[in-house]
Amino acid sequence: RSKKFFQDLGTTSFRTDYESALVTAAGERRRVAWSNTVLPGEGTTEAWVIATGIDITERKQMEQAILDVSAREQRQIGQELHDGLGQHLTGIAFMSKVLEQKLSSARADEAADAAKIVRLVNEAINKTRELSRGLLPVVSNADGLMGALQRWAAEVEDLFQIQCEFVCPEPVLIPDVGMATHLFHIAQEAVNNALRHADPRRIVITVERTESSARISIEDDGTGMSAATADPPGLGLRIMSYRANIIGGSLDVHPGFGGGTVVRCRFPIADRGVTT
Repeated sequence: RSKKFFQDLGTTSFRTDYESALVTAAGERRRVAWSNTVLPGEGTTEAWVIATGIDITERKQMEQAILDVSAREQRQIGQELHDGLGQHLTGIAFMSKVLEQKLSSARADEAADAAKIVRLVNEAINKTRELSRGLLPVVSNADGLMGALQRWAAEVEDLFQIQCEFVCPEPVLIPDVGMATHLFHIAQEAVNNALRHADPRRIVITVERTESSARISIEDDGTGMSAATADPPGLGLRIMSYRANIIGGSLDVHPGFGGGTVVRCRFPIADRGVTT
């Protein structure tokens, strides 16, 4: 790591502000925010590097605790919408349909009103399901992320009339629903950014394993990265990077090989022995 640090000096790869893990002499893992300042020497040679590190472990733990509470409350609301209000509305729709059929058989004038009630209640059920899916995008199964991304890709195709493909060469099981939800929102934000700014014709969402971790990639064939998108980073990019950091991963955004943009998040994953 130190060798690469000095190799990056004076290049665009050199980072002045970043975070890293640090293991103390007692074996405790801490999170440190680094700020580097390069002092030039003679000519183009760098003479000194001043690196300042601040221990932000407690702050990160507090942020994670707040996010966990928020995520639990969000999931609870989504579950109540789906299992509570959704089921309640389904019962009302069934009763309304029965009433409509009875009124139609009796040739009553109110049959049309009953039919309208049935239609309105069914619309309310659909809206409730959409709200629930927004609050609870990933189900609590190890394969929940794969299913959620596949549905999201299909919705993007249907709504925006572009090709949106989900690719997963082999199952990537993530038992931690919190991690899976963060990854889903990273993919969702990357797709939305492409739709808003890049005018793509094709988007590919890929989840795959590597030797020691896994990664999720979102590639588009749009107009590519602009200076305004890359520096300074937009709010969406900062949120994606923050989510990646929360789950112990890293985010990389770069131009695609044939144009467009690639957003890639690498993240730790459990052993292959994990099952649903």
